[in-house]
Amino acid sequence: MSATHTAGRGRTTITDVARVAGVSVATVSKVINGRDGVAATTSERVMQIVTELGYASSLVATSMRGSRTHVIGVLVAEFEPFALQLLQGVSEALSETTYDVLAYAGAVSSGSHLGWENRSLSRLGGTLIDGAIVVTPTVHLPETSMPIVAIDPHRGPAGPATVDTDNLRGGREATEHLISLGHRRIAHLRGRGDLESARLREQGYREALRSAGIDVDQTLIAEGGYRPAEAADGAAALFDADDPPTAIFAANDLSAIETMRVAADRGLRVPEDVSIVGFDDVPEAAGATPPLTTVHQPLAAMGRSAVDLLVRMIDDAAEPTHIRMPADLVVRGSTLSRSVGSR
Repeated sequence: MSATHTAGRGRTTITDVARVAGVSVATVSKVINGRDGVAATTSERVMQIVTELGYASSLVATSMRGSRTHVIGVLVAEFEPFALQLLQGVSEALSETTYDVLAYAGAVSSGSHLGWENRSLSRLGGTLIDGAIVVTPTVHLPETSMPIVAIDPHRGPAGPATVDTDNLRGGREATEHLISLGHRRIAHLRGRGDLESARLREQGYREALRSAGIDVDQTLIAEGGYRPAEAADGAAALFDADDPPTAIFAANDLSAIETMRVAADRGLRVPEDVSIVGFDDVPEAAGATPPLTTVHQPLAAMGRSAVDLLVRMIDDAAEPTHIRMPADLVVRGSTLSRSVGSR
């Protein structure tokens, strides 16, 4: 029986997983609960089938849960600055509760990272944690009996319980700040194409330009990808153009800081020759040279709000909801009036 055929019949069961994987139900149970006694190749095969059949939703809804663990899982793709700031807020909030925290990075191993959150929920749900906070999930999370709160989901607040930031407003404020300084050739180093937050930041950039009567120049929009290597390539393309920008709004701080480095390599001064704005306000932003003007995303507060919502869902059966946090511009030393600059 093919995985496609099985998945198409309706709700997937542990028996379906066992049949497609060619193993016993007991073996599947051992794998998804992290127990010993299963060969690594078999375990990988079972988890592959779990992902393909979408069995995560079945797993975390099973009756294997004997009692509450008083542990909340925080699932992140990897431990990078964005996630670490969120974890700080989660830790602070949980210190006022009876819950402990289990932090789990689900996309650091080799292979495809799409669907990492479903695989992580399969491994942790039902026996180890009472609820989960999933940071920037790549797919819609499964409907389960275990409460789940998503922070900044890739596809936007489509699920019932989410916490995110007003990315549209933040993108507008970043661009409006540069316009207020007299800049007209304002570039945007966009974020990842699969993230709704990145799309909204770019939309805010475009809306701010149009409101100011400035045409959106597609040659001033470059791929940044939220990572330094991609940001370096995008920034280099902008600086090496025949008519380079006098200001750049980067979709996150790591990209903005990398853009500052690329500018310095070309002998350009920040902010005298080019003004640069980031987004997130991670600790590295204030420590940059010069300190980075950025849009403050209240990451620790988002973590605390996610905990508050999740605990109420677990303890009081509170209804899931969508919480949107404000995004506010923080002006530092990386931006300057166009009339002061030399270019």
